[in-house]
Amino acid sequence: MKWAQSITVTLRTIRTLSTVVTCHARHRRMLVRFAGLGLGAATLTTVAAASGNSNVDVLTSSPDVSSFMAEPVTPLSTLVKDKDDMKVKMEMLIMKIQADFCRALENEEDPSKKFIVDRWTRAEGGGGVTCVIQNGKTFEKAGVNVSVVHGILPVDAVRQMKARGKELIGKELPFFAAGISSVIHPSNPHVPTVHFNYRYFEVTQENGEKMWWFGGGTDLTPYYLVEEDVRHFHSTLKNACDQHDAGYYPKFKKWCDEYFLVSHRNECRGVGGIFFDDFEMHSQEDCFKFVKSCAESVIPSYVPLVKKHRNDPYTSAERDWQLLRRGRYVEFNLVYDRGTKFGLYTPGARIESILMSLPVYAKWEYMHSPSDGTPEAKLTEILKNPKEWI
Repeated sequence: MKWAQSITVTLRTIRTLSTVVTCHARHRRMLVRFAGLGLGAATLTTVAAASGNSNVDVLTSSPDVSSFMAEPVTPLSTLVKDKDDMKVKMEMLIMKIQADFCRALENEEDPSKKFIVDRWTRAEGGGGVTCVIQNGKTFEKAGVNVSVVHGILPVDAVRQMKARGKELIGKELPFFAAGISSVIHPSNPHVPTVHFNYRYFEVTQENGEKMWWFGGGTDLTPYYLVEEDVRHFHSTLKNACDQHDAGYYPKFKKWCDEYFLVSHRNECRGVGGIFFDDFEMHSQEDCFKFVKSCAESVIPSYVPLVKKHRNDPYTSAERDWQLLRRGRYVEFNLVYDRGTKFGLYTPGARIESILMSLPVYAKWEYMHSPSDGTPEAKLTEILKNPKEWI
Protein backbone atom coordinates (compact mmCIF):
# COMPACT_ATOMS: atom_id res chain seq x y z
CA MET A 1 0.00 0.00 0.00
CA LYS A 2 1.38 3.39 -0.91
CA TRP A 3 1.15 6.48 1.29
CA ALA A 4 2.29 10.06 1.33
CA GLN A 5 2.68 12.51 4.15
CA SER A 6 3.67 16.20 4.07
CA ILE A 7 5.51 17.84 6.93
CA THR A 8 5.64 21.63 7.06
CA VAL A 9 8.04 23.43 9.39
CA THR A 10 7.89 27.15 10.05
CA LEU A 11 10.91 29.37 9.47
CA ARG A 12 11.24 30.03 13.19
CA THR A 13 11.12 26.34 14.06
CA ILE A 14 13.58 25.30 11.42
CA ARG A 15 16.10 27.88 12.59
CA THR A 16 15.97 26.76 16.20
CA LEU A 17 15.14 23.08 16.33
CA SER A 18 16.55 19.80 15.24
CA THR A 19 13.43 17.84 14.52
CA VAL A 20 12.94 14.13 14.33
CA VAL A 21 10.04 12.90 12.29
CA THR A 22 9.15 9.24 12.43
CA CYS A 23 6.89 7.91 9.71
CA HIS A 24 5.21 4.53 9.92
CA ALA A 25 4.13 2.38 7.05
CA ARG A 26 2.68 -1.10 6.99
CA HIS A 27 6.02 -2.88 6.73
CA ARG A 28 8.42 -0.05 7.17
CA ARG A 29 9.68 2.72 9.47
CA MET A 30 11.42 5.76 8.08
CA LEU A 31 13.37 8.25 10.17
CA VAL A 32 13.99 11.69 8.77
CA ARG A 33 16.20 14.04 10.75
CA PHE A 34 16.72 17.60 9.69
CA ALA A 35 18.10 20.74 11.27
CA GLY A 36 17.98 24.45 10.43
CA LEU A 37 21.76 24.53 10.18
CA GLY A 38 22.60 23.88 6.56
CA LEU A 39 19.06 23.13 5.43
CA GLY A 40 18.26 26.70 4.48
CA ALA A 41 14.54 26.26 3.89
CA ALA A 42 11.39 27.21 5.71
CA THR A 43 9.37 24.22 4.55
CA LEU A 44 10.33 20.62 4.15
CA THR A 45 7.93 18.35 2.29
CA THR A 46 8.70 14.66 2.62
CA VAL A 47 6.99 12.19 0.35
CA ALA A 48 7.77 8.57 1.02
CA ALA A 49 6.47 5.76 -1.11
CA ALA A 50 6.52 2.44 0.63
CA SER A 51 5.34 -1.12 0.11
CA GLY A 52 6.45 -4.58 1.12
CA ASN A 53 9.72 -4.14 -0.75
CA SER A 54 12.31 -1.36 -0.55
CA ASN A 55 11.16 1.52 -2.75
CA VAL A 56 13.07 4.74 -3.20
CA ASP A 57 12.26 7.64 -0.85
CA VAL A 58 11.72 11.01 -2.48
CA LEU A 59 12.78 14.09 -0.52
CA THR A 60 11.81 17.48 -1.89
CA SER A 61 12.60 20.76 -0.15
CA SER A 62 11.17 24.20 -0.78
CA PRO A 63 13.09 27.21 -2.12
CA ASP A 64 15.67 28.63 0.27
CA VAL A 65 14.02 31.45 2.21
CA SER A 66 16.14 31.26 5.36
CA SER A 67 18.09 34.42 4.47
CA PHE A 68 14.99 36.58 3.88
CA MET A 69 14.12 39.36 6.32
CA ALA A 70 10.83 37.56 7.09
CA GLU A 71 8.72 34.71 5.77
CA PRO A 72 7.33 35.35 2.27
CA VAL A 73 3.79 36.66 1.92
CA THR A 74 2.60 33.73 -0.16
CA PRO A 75 2.18 30.40 1.70
CA LEU A 76 5.28 28.27 1.33
CA SER A 77 3.28 25.35 -0.03
CA THR A 78 2.15 27.60 -2.91
CA LEU A 79 5.71 28.76 -3.55
CA VAL A 80 6.70 25.13 -4.03
CA LYS A 81 3.66 24.09 -6.05
CA ASP A 82 3.74 27.12 -8.38
CA LYS A 83 7.49 27.69 -8.49
CA ASP A 84 7.45 28.31 -12.26
CA ASP A 85 4.63 30.86 -12.09
CA MET A 86 5.83 34.43 -12.64
CA LYS A 87 3.98 35.62 -9.54
CA VAL A 88 6.08 33.26 -7.42
CA LYS A 89 9.34 34.01 -9.25
CA MET A 90 8.85 37.75 -8.75
CA GLU A 91 8.07 37.37 -5.06
CA MET A 92 11.16 35.24 -4.51
CA LEU A 93 13.31 37.77 -6.38
CA ILE A 94 12.11 40.82 -4.46
CA MET A 95 12.39 39.05 -1.10
CA LYS A 96 16.02 38.24 -1.90
CA ILE A 97 16.80 41.75 -3.18
CA GLN A 98 15.29 43.18 0.02
CA ALA A 99 17.43 40.96 2.24
CA ASP A 100 20.64 41.59 0.29
CA PHE A 101 20.13 45.36 0.26
CA CYS A 102 19.18 45.58 3.94
CA ARG A 103 22.27 43.68 4.98
CA ALA A 104 24.50 45.79 2.72
CA LEU A 105 23.11 48.92 4.39
CA GLU A 106 23.45 47.48 7.89
CA ASN A 107 27.14 46.95 7.15
CA GLU A 108 27.47 50.74 6.75
CA GLU A 109 25.49 51.55 9.91
CA ASP A 110 26.32 51.51 13.60
CA PRO A 111 26.43 47.82 14.60
CA SER A 112 23.76 48.41 17.23
CA LYS A 113 21.31 49.76 14.64
CA LYS A 114 19.42 47.10 12.69
CA PHE A 115 16.38 47.14 10.45
CA ILE A 116 13.00 46.91 12.13
CA VAL A 117 11.13 44.19 10.25
CA ASP A 118 7.37 44.58 10.00
CA ARG A 119 5.53 41.74 8.26
CA TRP A 120 1.95 42.75 7.56
CA THR A 121 -1.14 41.31 5.92
CA ARG A 122 -3.93 42.94 3.94
CA ALA A 123 -7.51 41.88 4.57
CA GLU A 124 -8.37 42.25 0.87
CA GLY A 125 -5.56 39.86 -0.13
CA GLY A 126 -1.79 39.54 0.27
CA GLY A 127 0.53 41.60 2.40
CA GLY A 128 4.13 42.65 2.62
CA VAL A 129 7.36 43.08 4.55
CA THR A 130 8.49 46.59 5.49
CA CYS A 131 12.03 47.08 6.77
CA VAL A 132 13.04 50.43 8.27
CA ILE A 133 16.05 51.98 9.98
CA GLN A 134 15.33 55.38 11.52
CA ASN A 135 17.67 57.91 13.14
CA GLY A 136 20.79 55.85 12.60
CA LYS A 137 24.32 57.20 12.40
CA THR A 138 24.60 56.68 8.63
CA PHE A 139 20.94 56.60 7.63
CA GLU A 140 18.44 59.05 9.01
CA LYS A 141 15.74 56.91 7.42
CA ALA A 142 16.18 53.85 5.24
CA GLY A 143 13.12 51.96 4.07
CA VAL A 144 12.94 48.80 1.97
CA ASN A 145 9.41 47.59 1.33
CA VAL A 146 8.12 44.43 -0.35
CA SER A 147 4.44 44.10 -1.17
CA VAL A 148 2.61 41.16 -2.71
CA VAL A 149 -1.06 42.02 -3.01
CA HIS A 150 -4.09 40.81 -4.93
CA GLY A 151 -7.79 41.51 -5.09
CA ILE A 152 -10.08 43.71 -7.14
CA LEU A 153 -8.62 46.75 -8.86
CA PRO A 154 -10.84 49.70 -7.95
CA VAL A 155 -12.38 52.07 -10.47
CA ASP A 156 -9.93 54.93 -9.72
CA ALA A 157 -6.90 52.69 -10.29
CA VAL A 158 -8.37 51.35 -13.56
CA ARG A 159 -9.03 54.92 -14.68
CA GLN A 160 -5.44 55.91 -13.85
CA MET A 161 -4.04 53.01 -15.91
CA LYS A 162 -6.33 53.79 -18.85
CA ALA A 163 -5.13 57.41 -18.73
CA ARG A 164 -1.61 56.25 -19.51
CA GLY A 165 -2.69 54.06 -22.42
CA LYS A 166 -3.65 50.70 -20.91
CA GLU A 167 -6.58 49.18 -22.83
CA LEU A 168 -8.41 47.52 -19.98
CA ILE A 169 -11.87 46.02 -20.48
CA GLY A 170 -14.05 46.44 -17.42
CA LYS A 171 -14.41 48.67 -14.39
CA GLU A 172 -13.38 46.57 -11.39
CA LEU A 173 -10.86 43.89 -12.33
CA PRO A 174 -8.98 41.12 -10.49
CA PHE A 175 -5.30 42.02 -10.11
CA PHE A 176 -1.99 40.83 -8.67
CA ALA A 177 0.95 43.12 -7.92
CA ALA A 178 4.36 42.28 -6.49
CA GLY A 179 7.06 44.85 -6.03
CA ILE A 180 9.98 46.15 -4.04
CA SER A 181 10.38 49.84 -3.31
CA SER A 182 13.15 51.56 -1.38
CA VAL A 183 14.20 55.09 -0.51
CA ILE A 184 17.34 55.82 1.49
CA HIS A 185 17.71 59.19 3.22
CA PRO A 186 21.27 59.44 4.61
CA SER A 187 22.31 61.55 7.58
CA ASN A 188 25.33 63.11 5.88
CA PRO A 189 24.51 65.69 3.16
CA HIS A 190 27.42 64.40 1.09
CA VAL A 191 25.82 60.96 0.74
CA PRO A 192 23.10 61.00 -1.94
CA THR A 193 19.60 59.65 -1.56
CA VAL A 194 18.73 56.65 -3.70
CA HIS A 195 15.39 55.28 -4.78
CA PHE A 196 14.59 52.04 -6.59
CA ASN A 197 11.41 50.21 -7.41
CA TYR A 198 10.82 47.01 -9.39
CA ARG A 199 7.38 45.52 -9.85
CA TYR A 200 5.27 42.96 -11.69
CA PHE A 201 1.56 43.39 -12.43
CA GLU A 202 -1.23 41.13 -13.67
CA VAL A 203 -4.81 42.13 -14.47
CA THR A 204 -7.61 39.80 -15.54
CA GLN A 205 -10.14 41.56 -17.76
CA GLU A 206 -13.88 40.99 -17.93
CA ASN A 207 -13.43 38.83 -21.05
CA GLY A 208 -11.01 36.57 -19.14
CA GLU A 209 -7.90 37.84 -20.92
CA LYS A 210 -4.90 38.25 -18.64
CA MET A 211 -2.55 41.21 -19.11
CA TRP A 212 0.89 41.44 -17.49
CA TRP A 213 3.76 43.90 -17.42
CA PHE A 214 6.84 44.92 -15.46
CA GLY A 215 8.04 48.34 -14.39
CA GLY A 216 10.71 49.95 -12.31
CA GLY A 217 13.92 51.88 -12.14
CA THR A 218 16.71 53.23 -9.98
CA ASP A 219 17.59 56.90 -9.55
CA LEU A 220 19.98 59.07 -7.55
CA THR A 221 19.34 62.35 -5.73
CA PRO A 222 22.55 64.00 -4.49
CA TYR A 223 22.61 67.13 -2.36
CA TYR A 224 26.10 68.02 -3.54
CA LEU A 225 27.23 67.12 -7.03
CA VAL A 226 30.25 64.84 -7.38
CA GLU A 227 30.39 64.02 -11.07
CA GLU A 228 32.63 61.00 -10.58
CA ASP A 229 29.97 59.47 -8.30
CA VAL A 230 27.17 60.15 -10.79
CA ARG A 231 29.18 58.58 -13.61
CA HIS A 232 29.80 55.49 -11.47
CA PHE A 233 26.09 55.23 -10.71
CA HIS A 234 25.00 55.57 -14.33
CA SER A 235 27.75 53.25 -15.61
CA THR A 236 26.61 50.49 -13.27
CA LEU A 237 23.03 50.80 -14.46
CA LYS A 238 24.14 50.91 -18.08
CA ASN A 239 26.12 47.69 -17.64
CA ALA A 240 23.00 45.98 -16.28
CA CYS A 241 20.93 47.21 -19.23
CA ASP A 242 23.56 46.33 -21.83
CA GLN A 243 23.45 42.66 -20.82
CA HIS A 244 20.04 42.59 -22.51
CA ASP A 245 19.86 45.37 -25.10
CA ALA A 246 22.28 48.23 -25.82
CA GLY A 247 19.29 50.45 -26.54
CA TYR A 248 17.74 50.11 -23.10
CA TYR A 249 19.99 52.46 -21.14
CA PRO A 250 19.64 55.57 -23.36
CA LYS A 251 15.90 54.97 -23.70
CA PHE A 252 15.26 54.41 -20.00
CA LYS A 253 17.68 57.15 -18.92
CA LYS A 254 15.70 59.67 -20.96
CA TRP A 255 12.45 58.32 -19.56
CA CYS A 256 13.83 58.71 -16.04
CA ASP A 257 14.76 62.36 -16.61
CA GLU A 258 11.25 63.02 -17.91
CA TYR A 259 9.39 61.05 -15.26
CA PHE A 260 11.14 62.58 -12.23
CA LEU A 261 10.51 66.14 -13.34
CA VAL A 262 8.99 68.30 -10.62
CA SER A 263 6.95 70.29 -13.10
CA HIS A 264 5.85 73.08 -10.81
CA ARG A 265 9.52 73.74 -9.98
CA ASN A 266 10.79 73.13 -13.52
CA GLU A 267 13.58 70.92 -12.20
CA CYS A 268 14.31 67.21 -11.90
CA ARG A 269 14.19 65.46 -8.56
CA GLY A 270 17.78 64.28 -8.97
CA VAL A 271 20.44 63.30 -11.50
CA GLY A 272 18.41 60.43 -12.90
CA GLY A 273 19.15 56.82 -13.58
CA ILE A 274 16.75 54.52 -15.40
CA PHE A 275 12.95 54.26 -15.41
CA PHE A 276 10.55 52.09 -17.41
CA ASP A 277 6.93 51.01 -17.20
CA ASP A 278 4.52 48.77 -19.11
CA PHE A 279 7.51 46.60 -20.01
CA GLU A 280 6.11 43.67 -21.98
CA MET A 281 7.87 43.86 -25.32
CA HIS A 282 9.49 40.41 -25.07
CA SER A 283 8.63 37.08 -23.49
CA GLN A 284 7.69 37.14 -19.83
CA GLU A 285 10.91 35.32 -18.94
CA ASP A 286 13.13 37.74 -20.88
CA CYS A 287 11.44 40.70 -19.21
CA PHE A 288 11.95 39.08 -15.81
CA LYS A 289 15.65 38.52 -16.47
CA PHE A 290 16.08 42.18 -17.38
CA VAL A 291 14.32 43.31 -14.21
CA LYS A 292 16.49 40.92 -12.18
CA SER A 293 19.69 42.40 -13.64
CA CYS A 294 18.51 45.93 -12.85
CA ALA A 295 17.54 45.05 -9.29
CA GLU A 296 20.87 43.33 -8.69
CA SER A 297 22.73 46.47 -9.84
CA VAL A 298 21.42 48.59 -6.94
CA ILE A 299 24.03 47.56 -4.38
CA PRO A 300 27.10 48.06 -6.62
CA SER A 301 25.72 51.36 -7.95
CA TYR A 302 24.97 52.93 -4.58
CA VAL A 303 26.77 51.36 -1.61
CA PRO A 304 30.27 52.47 -2.77
CA LEU A 305 29.00 56.08 -2.60
CA VAL A 306 27.86 55.53 0.98
CA LYS A 307 31.25 54.09 1.92
CA LYS A 308 33.03 57.00 0.26
CA HIS A 309 31.13 59.85 1.91
CA ARG A 310 29.44 58.71 5.12
CA ASN A 311 32.20 60.16 7.30
CA ASP A 312 32.71 63.40 5.34
CA PRO A 313 32.62 66.54 7.51
CA TYR A 314 29.72 68.95 6.86
CA THR A 315 28.44 72.29 8.09
CA SER A 316 25.06 73.39 9.44
CA ALA A 317 24.53 75.32 6.17
CA GLU A 318 25.05 72.10 4.20
CA ARG A 319 22.58 70.34 6.47
CA ASP A 320 20.02 73.11 5.82
CA TRP A 321 20.48 72.64 2.06
CA GLN A 322 19.94 68.91 2.43
CA LEU A 323 16.64 69.55 4.23
CA LEU A 324 15.51 72.02 1.56
CA ARG A 325 16.24 69.51 -1.19
CA ARG A 326 14.33 66.86 0.74
CA GLY A 327 11.34 69.17 0.62
CA ARG A 328 11.46 68.99 -3.17
CA TYR A 329 11.69 65.21 -2.89
CA VAL A 330 8.49 65.17 -0.83
CA GLU A 331 6.74 67.40 -3.36
CA PHE A 332 7.39 64.94 -6.17
CA ASN A 333 6.38 61.87 -4.18
CA LEU A 334 3.08 63.32 -3.02
CA VAL A 335 2.07 65.13 -6.20
CA TYR A 336 3.35 63.04 -9.12
CA ASP A 337 4.57 59.57 -8.15
CA ARG A 338 2.56 56.74 -9.76
CA GLY A 339 3.35 54.24 -7.03
CA THR A 340 2.06 56.56 -4.32
CA LYS A 341 -1.12 57.22 -6.28
CA PHE A 342 -1.74 53.53 -6.97
CA GLY A 343 -1.17 52.66 -3.33
CA LEU A 344 -3.59 55.30 -2.10
CA TYR A 345 -6.24 54.16 -4.61
CA THR A 346 -5.97 50.52 -3.53
CA PRO A 347 -8.53 49.28 -0.95
CA GLY A 348 -6.89 48.31 2.33
CA ALA A 349 -3.89 50.52 1.54
CA ARG A 350 -1.20 50.42 4.20
CA ILE A 351 -0.40 54.11 4.55
CA GLU A 352 2.75 53.63 6.66
CA SER A 353 4.34 51.52 3.93
CA ILE A 354 3.18 53.78 1.09
CA LEU A 355 4.61 56.88 2.77
CA MET A 356 7.77 55.09 3.91
CA SER A 357 9.62 57.05 1.19
CA LEU A 358 9.18 60.36 3.02
CA PRO A 359 12.09 61.63 5.12
CA VAL A 360 11.96 62.15 8.87
CA TYR A 361 13.00 65.79 8.40
CA ALA A 362 12.49 68.21 5.51
CA LYS A 363 12.36 71.97 5.16
CA TRP A 364 10.71 74.70 3.09
CA GLU A 365 11.79 78.32 2.93
CA TYR A 366 9.96 81.10 1.15
CA MET A 367 11.61 82.09 -2.17
CA HIS A 368 14.86 80.29 -1.42
CA SER A 369 17.50 80.46 -4.16
CA PRO A 370 21.18 79.46 -3.86
CA SER A 371 23.83 82.13 -4.47
CA ASP A 372 25.60 82.15 -7.84
CA GLY A 373 28.86 80.24 -8.01
CA THR A 374 28.11 78.00 -5.03
CA PRO A 375 28.01 74.18 -5.00
CA GLU A 376 24.29 74.46 -4.34
CA ALA A 377 23.81 76.60 -7.47
CA LYS A 378 25.86 74.08 -9.48
CA LEU A 379 23.53 71.25 -8.48
CA THR A 380 20.45 73.36 -9.20
CA GLU A 381 21.68 74.08 -12.72
CA ILE A 382 22.07 70.36 -13.41
CA LEU A 383 18.60 69.65 -12.05
CA LYS A 384 17.12 72.21 -14.39
CA ASN A 385 19.16 70.98 -17.37
CA PRO A 386 19.71 67.18 -17.25
CA LYS A 387 22.85 65.98 -19.02
CA GLU A 388 24.38 62.78 -20.33
CA TRP A 389 26.77 61.32 -17.80
CA ILE A 390 28.45 58.56 -19.79
